[in-house]
Amino acid sequence: MNELKVGKYVIIDEVPCRVVSMDKSKPGKHGAAKMRVEAIGLFDNVKRSLMKSTDADVEVPIVIRKRAQVVSVAGTTAQLMDLVSFETFEVEVPEEMLPEVESGREIQYMEVLGARLLLRVAGE
Repeated sequence: MNELKVGKYVIIDEVPCRVVSMDKSKPGKHGAAKMRVEAIGLFDNVKRSLMKSTDADVEVPIVIRKRAQVVSVAGTTAQLMDLVSFETFEVEVPEEMLPEVESGREIQYMEVLGARLLLRVAGE
């Protein structure tokens, strides 16, 4: 857990999360130092906490950032085509991104544990 830092990713309760704060307690007379990690879920924005010994191992997700082009938009769902593999897939568009997401625009997205999350519209 010593390599974990604020802004990095960790898996808590089988959910990929971004670390927002970390607190470290001093070792006691008979125990090891503990670390409390506060993180927010990438897909559900739920705050989660993890309490472990500082020398314990934690699971870290593999985060891949990619680019795609918007093929079509229907309501809050967008159909995207990956610019490298040309694979098409559908993804939910966050409410704050809806005005910017339109056909033909390029988007950056993140792939974590088989799920996809839109990050931002490219070129901004």
